[in-house]
Amino acid sequence: MSNRRDSTTWRPGVALPRPEGARAPRPDILDNPDSARVARVAGLARRHTRDKYDRFLVEGPRGVGEAVRHAAAHIHDLYLTPEAADRHADILARARAADLYTHTVTPRVMSAMSADAQGILAVVATTALAAGPQEGGAGANAEAAERPGARSAGADLAERLAGARLVAVLAEAQDPGNAGTIIRTADAAGADAVVLVRGSVDATNPKVVRSTAGSLFHLPVLTGVGLEEVLEALDDAGLAVLAADGSGPVGLFDADELLTRPCAWLFGNEARGLAPEALERAEAVVSVPVLGAAQSLNVAAAAAVCLYASVRAQR
Repeated sequence: MSNRRDSTTWRPGVALPRPEGARAPRPDILDNPDSARVARVAGLARRHTRDKYDRFLVEGPRGVGEAVRHAAAHIHDLYLTPEAADRHADILARARAADLYTHTVTPRVMSAMSADAQGILAVVATTALAAGPQEGGAGANAEAAERPGARSAGADLAERLAGARLVAVLAEAQDPGNAGTIIRTADAAGADAVVLVRGSVDATNPKVVRSTAGSLFHLPVLTGVGLEEVLEALDDAGLAVLAADGSGPVGLFDADELLTRPCAWLFGNEARGLAPEALERAEAVVSVPVLGAAQSLNVAAAAAVCLYASVRAQR
């Protein structure tokens, strides 16, 4: 069943209409796994489809619940199996209160849409990434949701860095699990934003989205900006740039004076680390001490240690 009219005709850059007054009658449960609608949703697992339609998938109750709570104005459709509708009645009630398109589907249809949905998924506009959490209810970001692509990535970057005290920057990070975990960690540490420099994994990659466990909707996640532009924006915002690198001459345990200042941490590629130009532009290159026999830390683990070191120093 659905509580708004058909919203599956996706037109890039055009927001879906929100009806006024009484809702349309609810059609029967969606039960055809071979339908064009199902194929469109399933296609969002591929990056070129996400880029074409400015949409991405959010799978599972935790991610969908946080999207409904914090980014409702950017949600185009919500799909649930009957069992998930009963199990997650709170999510469904919140979605209907926000007048979102909700559709009940058979388990076969859900499986055709996604193998990782656990009975519930949402189609979300990519404008949700840079928007950050909504203030003031479901309609607070409606204007932004209606204008996908209207703002440049650089404009979003400058706006989101203004007044920031802690930012995580991923430079050519390729592993989606690591990227999603760093976004989640940055959220937990109270960071003001996460920036994925151009060349990093796509922030709307389904594994990235799942790995954030909903944190994707708790803080701005900015993408599509080159390293030089990011470094200039960080400098303009008065943020000290600290590069996390295993060979850094400054030990994290000796960096308290640096960490008390508003700062942005640069985290590099899982195999190659940070590029020479990033290391050269950093105010300090900081290493996390490895006290045991391990050769190095996973980048997501290193990011957690560095971000929380900043939190501790800034308190």
